[in-house]
Amino acid sequence: MATPERFAYRGYDLLPKRQWGCWCVSIYPRRSDVPLLAQSALQILRQDKQAAVDEAKKAIDLALDGPGAKVA
Repeated sequence: MATPERFAYRGYDLLPKRQWGCWCVSIYPRRSDVPLLAQSALQILRQDKQAAVDEAKKAIDLALDGPGAKVA
């Protein structure tokens, strides 16, 4: 069985997979100091895998840098 493709981004692992003919991305924290993201992978459905990964990165950026984000 092949190892799933993973992308590391800002303390998270992004795991793209095919779902209903589209790509979706699951987001998992790699470190304990990053917030858990309460977002379904199925909210990120795109025809193109890279577009799905880019959308997941935007969700991470919003969670880390968006309104109400803590500034260190």
